[in-house]
Amino acid sequence: MTVTRTFFEWVTAGIARTGGCLVVGLDPRPEEMTPDERALLASDPGRALREHARRLYLATRDLVVAWKPNIAFYEAYGSAGWAALEAIIPMLREAAPVLLDAKRGDIGSTAKAYATAIFDRLGADAVTLHPLLGEDALAPFLGRAGKAVFVLARTSNPGAAELQELASDGEPLWAHIVRAAGRWCAKHPAQGGYGLVVAATVPEALAAVRRMAPDAWILAPGVGAQGADLGAALSVRWADGGGLLVPVSRAISGAADPRAAALAIVAAMRNGHAQGMEPAPAQGMEPAPAQVELADLLFDRACVRFGSFTLKSGVTSPIYIDLRRLVTYPDLMRLVARAYVEVASRLVFDRLAALPYAALPIGTAVSLAADWPLIYPRREAKDYGTQVAIEGIFEKGEVALVLDDVATRGDSKLEAFERLEAAGLVVHDVLVLIDREGGARELVEAAGKRFHAVFTLSELVAHWQASGRIDAVRAEAVHDFLNAGRTPRATLSPI
Repeated sequence: MTVTRTFFEWVTAGIARTGGCLVVGLDPRPEEMTPDERALLASDPGRALREHARRLYLATRDLVVAWKPNIAFYEAYGSAGWAALEAIIPMLREAAPVLLDAKRGDIGSTAKAYATAIFDRLGADAVTLHPLLGEDALAPFLGRAGKAVFVLARTSNPGAAELQELASDGEPLWAHIVRAAGRWCAKHPAQGGYGLVVAATVPEALAAVRRMAPDAWILAPGVGAQGADLGAALSVRWADGGGLLVPVSRAISGAADPRAAALAIVAAMRNGHAQGMEPAPAQGMEPAPAQVELADLLFDRACVRFGSFTLKSGVTSPIYIDLRRLVTYPDLMRLVARAYVEVASRLVFDRLAALPYAALPIGTAVSLAADWPLIYPRREAKDYGTQVAIEGIFEKGEVALVLDDVATRGDSKLEAFERLEAAGLVVHDVLVLIDREGGARELVEAAGKRFHAVFTLSELVAHWQASGRIDAVRAEAVHDFLNAGRTPRATLSPI
């Protein structure tokens, strides 16, 4: 098999994409699971582990540069845990490479078996290794093109100093490990580099390792629940922002809102905060790169056009949005689905309900991306066959999340609410890609529902002007159209 990119090339692209160096740790502790996940542990532990991983995956996949599942938390559940890990790793790799925290290190034949299990059976992209048995114990891992190893040098546990700080020839043991790892890994250039595990809780060791091994990638655990200073870790990044990976587990998985916790950490990474992980003020924080890419592609693929258009309402608009074009572009549709999933993952519902017709392919893409069941209300009930008003399988009392492509006035949303609720479903939320700011939000909220949009039209137009895709004349025309008869005036703020 031809290796098209190494682990380190993959994480380098992730750093450029996110502006951070966040590695999300997947250590499924029962106390950090949701009540539903904990309830499943007794009857179906494999499913509980998969659900836990999927929840964190959906919440953080656009923010991570790598994932770090700890193999022990899966092995603890025997064959069910191992099978869950086999299923989880391919899912994680849809977004970023997987660094398996296995801490292996044994004699040659055993190490070879471990390497087969980790790289071939599980499909991990990198692994953590113990160095104390020497080079031959690491050799089966080092010979894998494109794969990566992270050699434990100075760890973050309280008892680490007892051995790792032992002096030999005037230097601590961890310093000898750093030098040896460099020698061993230099013999295997096909890996594209090597990594060292150096705790962010020991900043003096972190700084010393960077001086000793300027070309090594450093995995710096301890930020988050262990209280390490993020700023100290960031100080050892290379000038281009690479060379450092910061794993965070409990501070994200144990948070009431894992996505908000991850956003705060990445915001701090982007801004180079020396202390803590508080998010930057909203006005100073750049949008996620995936959001910018989506906004750009909507324009570049002519899903939006400027001119003079008569809308369904009879109003003449200087801008026309045509999301039916999405079906022609699978790459763009995937970005759209991801954007919906990011918002929907924070809501509570049982089924997606896509509105005909433009939202049906969008709803299908979202359903496939997140494994959520889909139904849709017909515009009119059939007078033949089953004569159903709602297509798909559902139970009365279930909660439906209404999906549409664009919202203008909101009348069609109210009609959909009525059809769904008449069938016995419950509706709390509606989610659209673009809010044209024509009154839909106000109408939906007046009906007692919550309205969510990935973008407002104001945000998009401001971004397109800032990126040079439209000039000030077109932007101002939309600005005036949106604010006609509205007080106070809407503000064109970029995404």
